[in-house]
Amino acid sequence: MGDAIFQFVVFGLIILGSISFTLFIRRLLINASYKNQRLKNIEQKLDIIIENMEKVDSSN
Repeated sequence: MGDAIFQFVVFGLIILGSISFTLFIRRLLINASYKNQRLKNIEQKLDIIIENMEKVDSSN
């Protein structure tokens, strides 16, 4: 009886660890994707600012 409870607890901990690890990796991938999108957005805005600065410089 004690062995069955011990095996059940160990099996439960293994499953819990696997689920936790999977969710952790998923969260890392989602955050990395979000950061890449933000960086691309910032780069686009900087490109627009540079173009506008060049227009102002060329008109003077």
